[in-house]
Amino acid sequence: MAPKRPDGAGAFPKPVATPAPDTPDPAELYAALDLGTNSCRMLIAQPKGNQFHVVDSFSKAVQLGTGLEASGRLSRASIGRTVQALRICKGKLERHNVVRMRLVATEACRRARNARDFIRLVRRETGLGLEIIEPEEEARLAVVSCAPLVSTRTEQLLVVDIGGGSTELVWIDLCSVPRAERPRAIMRLHAGFHPAESPFAAAKVVDWISVPLGVATLKDQFEDVEDDAARFALMSWFFEENLANFSPYASEQPREGFQIIGTSGTVTTVAASFLGLRRYDRNKVDGLRMTSDQIDRVIRDYLLLGPEGRRSDPRIGRDRHALIMSGAAILQALMRIWPTDRLSVADRGLREGLLYAQMSADGVLEDGPF
Repeated sequence: MAPKRPDGAGAFPKPVATPAPDTPDPAELYAALDLGTNSCRMLIAQPKGNQFHVVDSFSKAVQLGTGLEASGRLSRASIGRTVQALRICKGKLERHNVVRMRLVATEACRRARNARDFIRLVRRETGLGLEIIEPEEEARLAVVSCAPLVSTRTEQLLVVDIGGGSTELVWIDLCSVPRAERPRAIMRLHAGFHPAESPFAAAKVVDWISVPLGVATLKDQFEDVEDDAARFALMSWFFEENLANFSPYASEQPREGFQIIGTSGTVTTVAASFLGLRRYDRNKVDGLRMTSDQIDRVIRDYLLLGPEGRRSDPRIGRDRHALIMSGAAILQALMRIWPTDRLSVADRGLREGLLYAQMSADGVLEDGPF
């Protein structure tokens, strides 16, 4: 089945477009590193029009948050794996002579009692200066990364970023923004959820929440439940309970003009499973629209496979199989309570948001339609 694009959005530009033929000038390069609870990911990119070309990248499941739920500390083994990955990142940054960069850590480092010691160790061992960012900035950057996927017909937008240690949700009202300007109004949120006076019509952030439950932390909460299906159901309902304080909750909102965008490894894995991809293809996944029924069918298939079947399923992948059901539980809860039967899949997130924010702040992105 061919991917469907949101009405009015047109063709989606891909941040990972074909690299520029010439060796990029290091002065034009930007880097973004996202160290999460489960993964360490980095992009090195060059501005190109109102998008960017990816020059180099890195992604590794380091499982930094393993054992954090029980001990409140980053373990020695987790730190060792992460430092090894960061050494590789440091090598790539040096090879490309990158000067402009933001290297951030999220929920695991926000929660760990020994996070500051870890940050100092990373600087000593790799020379990299990690910055622990607050949940609001993490949510804002995830939203910015999804700007090209926003339909010009969208009036109410919910962006959901399912991470390893937390899940960020941002509800945005676009009613006062002219249709053609709506994707770019989302991009302007890089300056903050409540920007100062601007000559442009602003996207209004109605509410946002960072739930301290992601695919790794939610899984850890229910590890003692042996039955696979029961564990999945408990995780889904538990996550929903944690959304009770999010003000634009569920049925009060109209379906017309509503769009939900999901960005995470969970969402892209579910999309790849739906498409039957034995080899992941970002061009088929990013921007795909899935119905609630399609998502439910994929999740039911996961449950029928069981833990052993999921472990050997090439559509899920070895790095994802242990976390896919906790992520699917979060996704099912969201689709159960929000007023839409479609989800826009985003293969983009914090790294892309970091790059867009840096480039926008420096004025190196062209102002024009996506």
